[in-house]
Amino acid sequence: MLDRFKVPKEDEVKVSESALRKTVQEIFAKTGLSKEDSQNGAEVLVTADLRGVESHGVSNMLRIYVQLFEQGELNKTPNLTVIKETPGTATIDADRALGIMAGVPAMERAISKARNVGVGIVTMFNSGHMGAVGHFSMMAAQQDMVGMCSVAAGTGILPTFGAEPKLGTNPISIASPSNLEAPILFDAATSAVAGNKLRLAARVDATLLPGWVASSDGSPIMEETKIVNRDDYHQLPLGGSREQGSHKGYGFGLMVEILGSLLSGDDPGMLRDTPSWTPSRTYFAAYNVEAFTDVNLYKKNMDDMLSTLKNTPPAPGHERVLYPGLSESEEMAKRKETGIPLHKEVIEWFSSTTKRLGLEEMELL
Repeated sequence: MLDRFKVPKEDEVKVSESALRKTVQEIFAKTGLSKEDSQNGAEVLVTADLRGVESHGVSNMLRIYVQLFEQGELNKTPNLTVIKETPGTATIDADRALGIMAGVPAMERAISKARNVGVGIVTMFNSGHMGAVGHFSMMAAQQDMVGMCSVAAGTGILPTFGAEPKLGTNPISIASPSNLEAPILFDAATSAVAGNKLRLAARVDATLLPGWVASSDGSPIMEETKIVNRDDYHQLPLGGSREQGSHKGYGFGLMVEILGSLLSGDDPGMLRDTPSWTPSRTYFAAYNVEAFTDVNLYKKNMDDMLSTLKNTPPAPGHERVLYPGLSESEEMAKRKETGIPLHKEVIEWFSSTTKRLGLEEMELL
C-alpha cells in the first residue's frame, strides 16, 4: 500500500525530522496558535510522515489546516470545555479547535483516568480534522496501556446498497505496548480507502484499486481507475461491494458514529445540514494493562505473538508476513536516519509560505 503512494524518486526532496518539525511548528505559531498547540500539531504531522503515512502528514494536510485557520473556519484560541465527567469518563467540547491539537489533552485525560481507575474513556465533539488517529492510540501504548481512538467525521462514504453518502471514513485505531518487538498499531479507515489517499493519488498520478470508489449513481467500480473529477465518484465502505463484504465496513463505520457522535451527545453528520467545515466527533480510550494483568507478562505474551506472526511462512510471491504497525515502525527508523522524502511541489509550498509569513526557509538535506 505504501508503494502505491510513494513520492516518485525524480520528484523527491528530503528533509530532516528536526528541520521539518521546526518549520511546521513555526508556521502554526505564525498563524496565531499557542506554543503548546503548535508543538502538538507539529508532533502529530511529522510523526505521520516519519511512519510513511504521507496521506495524513504535512504534504496533504498542513496547507489545508493553515487555510482553515486563516479563513476563520477553525478557532486559533479555543477553550476546551469538559461538559460531563466521572472518575473514568469525560465529554469535551473542543470549541472548533483543530483535532490534531485538541486530541492530545483529550487522550492525556483518558490516560490519567486509566491510571487511577483502570480504564479511561473520553469523547470529544466540535473539533476539526483529527489527522492520523493512531497517534493518539500510541500515546497510551507508550504508557503501558492499550490505546484506542476512533473518529466520526463527514458524510462521504456510501452505505452498502446506497446511492447517497451518509458516513465518514470513520477510522479506528488500536495500539498496544510490547517489549522487544515493534509496538502493534492498527489504524485504518472503515471506508475502502482513506479519503486523503484519493487526494494523494491525484497528486502522484496513482491508480485506484477496484472497489475503492463508486460512480455517481452508487455502482461500485470494480476495476482500476484514475480520478479525473473528484465529484464524479463516491467512496465505498471497506470491502467495496456486498459480495466482498462491504456490509462489514459499513457496520464498523456505523459503530464509530455511535461511539464518537452519539456518546458525546452530538448528532451524526448524516442528520445535520452540512456546515462550512466538517466537525469531528472522537472516541478516546485507554486501558491500563496493570489493572488487568502483570505488565511484564503482558509484554512477553505480546512479543511472543508478534514474533510468531513475523515468522509465519509467507505465501508464494510474498517476502514475509507483517503485523499492523511493523512496516511503519521500520520506516520511522529509516527516515529518522536518512530524512523524510517530500514531493518537490510540497517543498515549493513550504518555500512560498515561509516567505509570506516572514519565516526562515526550511533547511533541506
